[in-house]
Amino acid sequence: MTELLGVLTAFGVSAPAGLNAYLPLLIVGLTARFTKLITLNEPFTWLTNEWVLAALTILLFIEFFADKIPGVDHVNDIVNTVIRPAAGAILFAASSNVFGEIHPVVATITGLLAAGSVHAIKATARPAVTAFTGGLGNPVVSLIEDIVAAVTTIVAIVAPILVMGFIIAMAIVAFYVLRRRTRRPQPRPLL
Repeated sequence: MTELLGVLTAFGVSAPAGLNAYLPLLIVGLTARFTKLITLNEPFTWLTNEWVLAALTILLFIEFFADKIPGVDHVNDIVNTVIRPAAGAILFAASSNVFGEIHPVVATITGLLAAGSVHAIKATARPAVTAFTGGLGNPVVSLIEDIVAAVTTIVAIVAPILVMGFIIAMAIVAFYVLRRRTRRPQPRPLL
């Protein structure tokens, strides 16, 4: 059971990095530094360093505001196409008890895929939000994404078994988005 909870925690802290790279990193770093709720594996204890936490806070501040401005948010998503999956890889690999049970390469790739999948859904859906709302919905959607990233990360640390619900919900959303994209009505001939 401990191994399952460790894996669920790893998924729960890595997947939200696909929405916001720095928020889960900062939450995990602060939690590991000031509580005993999560233990980071070597060599990832650097996430608890005050300079790293300060840098993550600054980067979070920049991403928080950049992601609220229509147009800038799309550039931010392009730049973060590499950063968010990398953050997910770090978080999965750094999570408590994962390196002991899972090979480090597998853990890193799993975190990369978890965050990368969430980022792909976000980056695919955001242009539709922009087009549908004329950019007015972007700040609202971005704020919701930030809240989901923070809550999911905290829940993964405090009650990892609840992460299973998040994984199921994300699978349903992904299925729904993919299904809608493939069922778009075809243009009808003019005649």
